[in-house]
Amino acid sequence: MTEISSATGLSAPAGGSPASGDRERTTAMRRFGSWIPTWGLIATKFLELRKRWGLMIAVVLLTMALPVLVLALRLLFHAVDPKTYGPAGSPSIFSGLVNAMAEFGFIAAATLGTAAGTTDLTDGMFRHLVVTGRSRLALYLARIPSGLAIVLPLVAVAFAMVCLVTSYAGSPQPTTIAVNGATIPAGLDQAQLETWLLQHPQQAAAALPPGPGPSSVPTRAFIERDSGTIYGDYTADELTQQNPAVNEMVKIGLWLELVIGVAFLVGLGLGSLLGQRTVATILMIALEIIVTPILARTAIPYFLDGQRLVVGIALDQLRPAGLGAAGAGGPGPGPGHILFGGRGVLGIPPMPTWAMIAVIVGWIVGWSVIGAWRMMTRDA
Repeated sequence: MTEISSATGLSAPAGGSPASGDRERTTAMRRFGSWIPTWGLIATKFLELRKRWGLMIAVVLLTMALPVLVLALRLLFHAVDPKTYGPAGSPSIFSGLVNAMAEFGFIAAATLGTAAGTTDLTDGMFRHLVVTGRSRLALYLARIPSGLAIVLPLVAVAFAMVCLVTSYAGSPQPTTIAVNGATIPAGLDQAQLETWLLQHPQQAAAALPPGPGPSSVPTRAFIERDSGTIYGDYTADELTQQNPAVNEMVKIGLWLELVIGVAFLVGLGLGSLLGQRTVATILMIALEIIVTPILARTAIPYFLDGQRLVVGIALDQLRPAGLGAAGAGGPGPGPGHILFGGRGVLGIPPMPTWAMIAVIVGWIVGWSVIGAWRMMTRDA
């Protein structure tokens, strides 16, 4: 009783009764051994991570350096010579920066997660924490909010910066959309697009594949029959050629934060499992820049379902339509459009929406369970 009381920092009140002091100590011991992390424990883990200056510098550089540098230079060049250099923001710049932020942010979050999962072991503090009677599960769970409180705000600030420059210092919204070399007015709905194509057969011939029959001009029956597919291609090109609307920016920001959160939680679980930050970080980087691109590019015979089990594949399918590369041979709108308008840039057939959600949730829950289990069973 004396050791636990000293660990909690509580003692019986000087003027109180012994029974009252015993009840307070019992309540404190139950709270101290609870699997729910206390605010003080979360704050302590947050401070431990924040004091690692090398790690913090690396995380800040990976999440914020690229958008700050690119946008600052573009703003400067445009201010000095606006005739030669266009506006700082544009749809292509927005898409390129956010996609790069997702890649580098994944690596930064994974590095922070592996560090959070191994700090007590590398510092030799794990044994002392266990001896005090503190719940091992609480020790693991406290790392989740403490790490996310570092990396998510950094990504949010960088993304807000990109959105502000795109909205207020970007190129004006185009009034036309280029579809396969044809110029079509922007902002048309499906019925208006169908009417416009019927009224402009030459542009329709350039924008659409050849219709049936000897003539290369699509017929009315062909346009009416395939109006849904035609409109899907039109809206996909419209999203990539116009500055994103506010609701589209919100979707992209939520997707970006999801990518960062998944990377941190997987890195945390892997770091806790291996107990070595370097090996876990290397494996996470290899997953992001080697394994996922290879599996996303080409369908492997008899292994398609195995490819879909990789979390990067599911996250890429969920990628909002505003970040898809128009005309890059993408598969067009897939099942992910139900959530964020995802069209992805996958080279493999997309999975159903329920399977995509199951893969993402499975990686989050699975690696969290594995990391917590390893911490609870590790020898002190």
